[in-house]
Amino acid sequence: MSQVRIDQLIPEGKLLASGHLACPGCAAPLAMKLALNALGPNTVAVIPASCFTIISGPWPQSSLQVPVFHTAFATGPAVASGVRAALDMQGKHDTNVIVWVGDGGTFDIGLQSLSGAAERNENIMYFCYDNEAYMNTGIQRSSATPWGAWTTTTPAQFPEASPKKDMLAIMAAHGIPYAATATPAYPADFIEKVMKMKQARGTRFMHLLSPCPPGWKCGDDEGLELARLAVQSRVFPMLEVEYGQRWRLTMDHAGDPVEPYLRRQGRFRHLNAEQVTHIQSEIDARWAQLQRRLDAETLAAV
Repeated sequence: MSQVRIDQLIPEGKLLASGHLACPGCAAPLAMKLALNALGPNTVAVIPASCFTIISGPWPQSSLQVPVFHTAFATGPAVASGVRAALDMQGKHDTNVIVWVGDGGTFDIGLQSLSGAAERNENIMYFCYDNEAYMNTGIQRSSATPWGAWTTTTPAQFPEASPKKDMLAIMAAHGIPYAATATPAYPADFIEKVMKMKQARGTRFMHLLSPCPPGWKCGDDEGLELARLAVQSRVFPMLEVEYGQRWRLTMDHAGDPVEPYLRRQGRFRHLNAEQVTHIQSEIDARWAQLQRRLDAETLAAV
């Protein structure tokens, strides 16, 4: 059987310089590096308040070799819409405009702006790197924080009590041309989805699972492995959705038990066996619901 090297599937590029300001083991810079390699230098990045405003560096310094527009927490999609309109007026229709922001700026503070841009079907690409809390300001919970997780605002005695918001379903409900989930732990899958986003037009959305070692209380070298465990245990299904209708799994797994994924993270260390069982049952229920959706669409297509 012939083999294909993973580095042969990933475009070369140096649009994210070394010496950036990310924490050791942060997955977000790797995701940005891969995304920019796929998109190329003809890209403008709009970065609302988030870890990545620090990672990319303070003006006039920048680790990104593309133009960057730092903006307020809630305004990323609105600013990107304006940048897009300005570029179109100059005839620069082939310039990529991306928004790069965390889960707080997407699931919570920036949701209104994102929904408005999606409703207008603005010609922009939106990347949410999801580390499941407001990591940059001290690990406060967001609506992306999973049930049972410790954060500084949901301490172990009173851990997160709400389920994680289903952001992909929310964006799919807008009927946008393309929405997907991905993680830099599977770079070939990630690159393929970015290339699809680049070729499409209208609002495109990607939900990236991006482990944060300080917030997840794991080793600096464990983030990508934990992201793979999240996919393999069906905590984070790998999906594509076109126009809100055509749902497709891009990677399937038998569904490993969730407990090893949880026990390797200090933010879940306080959970007892009953709570772990509850999380497993919720994962199984969500997967069954997803499978019914996929089966129904397969029957409809026959």
